[in-house]
Amino acid sequence: MIIPKSLEELASYVEKGKNVFFFTADWCGDCRFIKPQLPEIEQDFSDWNFIEVDRDKYIDIAANWSIFGIPSFVVIEDGKELGRLVNKNRKTKQEIEDFLKSVTVD
Repeated sequence: MIIPKSLEELASYVEKGKNVFFFTADWCGDCRFIKPQLPEIEQDFSDWNFIEVDRDKYIDIAANWSIFGIPSFVVIEDGKELGRLVNKNRKTKQEIEDFLKSVTVD
């Protein structure tokens, strides 16, 4: 999991590459529920970079991307959004993997 240290670094992942943005926050119980399963998800989708975006640190980005519920996932390849799983509901590993399979073509 990549954790950007600046807005510029975060923006660089939007512009190029195959990236899955995981919007989260320390206080989010549903985020903490799924976080231990993310290494397995990353392994299953190893040709994608997973970027952890702290919703509180990057609140303007979250608002601009209409991320009003977390945990949420946005898939972007070379600047083009391929899909999003954005809501405030708890997500299971299977739901996330099904979503990623539906938007990623290897």
